[in-house]
Amino acid sequence: MTSAAPWNPPGQIEHVQLLLDSFARLLGRDLVPRDASPVEQARLLFESAFVVVSHGTEADPVLNYANATALELWEMDLATFVQTPSRLTAEPMHRDERARLLERTRRDGYVDDYSGIRISQSGRRFRIEQALVWNLVDAAGHLRGQAATFDRWTPLPPDANEPRLH
Repeated sequence: MTSAAPWNPPGQIEHVQLLLDSFARLLGRDLVPRDASPVEQARLLFESAFVVVSHGTEADPVLNYANATALELWEMDLATFVQTPSRLTAEPMHRDERARLLERTRRDGYVDDYSGIRISQSGRRFRIEQALVWNLVDAAGHLRGQAATFDRWTPLPPDANEPRLH
């Protein structure tokens, strides 16, 4: 038996369609070409050179998607990433700012001007720039989470006072 492709774990194809459909509905354009099969679209998104991540709607939202670029940036494998509370991707001193961003996104549908500092699993800090954050809304109009994409980030010097992501 062959192992599943990294872009095709159980439920992932449907989740990618939710990501892509929500993005297109809110922004009027596609994140990746949509003329291929859903499996091919999932592969294209996973292998994209830009970051795509998402989380669910839990009280303390848990990450539920990352493409290969995001996994490399946050220095995690997919199994670890999708068990991580979303707030842990930001340093403690930047979590209030992140929470305000997510509330603004929830209210407005999307935000296309976000910049902020994030931290990888090993403690490596980086600034994301011009991130686009959008609500994931299913065909029935139910909020299913939020997603973000960006293609610009800058490594930052370590902050000896900040803990590593756990």
